[in-house]
Amino acid sequence: MRVRQLSQTSQSKAEKVLGRLLARLDGVADPASPETAVTGLETSFGDQFYIPSSVQANVLAPMVIALHGAGGRGEQSVRLLQPLTDATGTIVLAPDSRGTSWDILRGGFGPDINFIDSALTHVFSRYTIDPTRLAIGGFSDGASYALSVGITNGDLFSHILAFSPGFSAPATQCGAPRIYISHGTRDTVLPINRCSRAVIPLLRNAGYDVTYREFDGPHEVPPEITNDAFDWFLGTDAATIFR
Repeated sequence: MRVRQLSQTSQSKAEKVLGRLLARLDGVADPASPETAVTGLETSFGDQFYIPSSVQANVLAPMVIALHGAGGRGEQSVRLLQPLTDATGTIVLAPDSRGTSWDILRGGFGPDINFIDSALTHVFSRYTIDPTRLAIGGFSDGASYALSVGITNGDLFSHILAFSPGFSAPATQCGAPRIYISHGTRDTVLPINRCSRAVIPLLRNAGYDVTYREFDGPHEVPPEITNDAFDWFLGTDAATIFR
């Protein structure tokens, strides 16, 4: 793998590549109230979308797309992250996969990437998202999907957060997002030796800036890892939120 920047002249051609998101930040948000923006998303997303009360439509805000593991739900990610997102003013979009897991695990990019693209288009039109703090992350299958989508769309995402991923399968490589990966040394679901320890050398050899954290534990995301990941992403001290 080689890291490359997508030139402006090749943009339209590259966007035809499977897995490429078309949603873009243009710096202009609709001056709708937070209540209006939430209402506009409730039909499709419900508890999968969360805006801290401190967020204002015309003020730069960090954002995380949080992808659940196989059989999970987006609302679980929202509840888990809410203390941190409230403390840091971070918008969270945590979509449900169209099936039991993400489309790339079921044959390739398809309905899930399209759904995420539509959601991002809506959010970008309502809020002024900080392009330097726009992350895609996930746990387990969601982490594998975050790596795959994030690298494919590295000209959009500034950061990737992958908690216990199984693999990385980008359709192409664009931009150079920073990557955070964590994995438990006692993980029996996605064993560390054939997963993160195999993926990370490939990413680093391709030129990606990878921060890696191993911990003594099973297939999970411990509070200290969640804190560390948010500290890394936002450049703030979130360690007092989760203990």
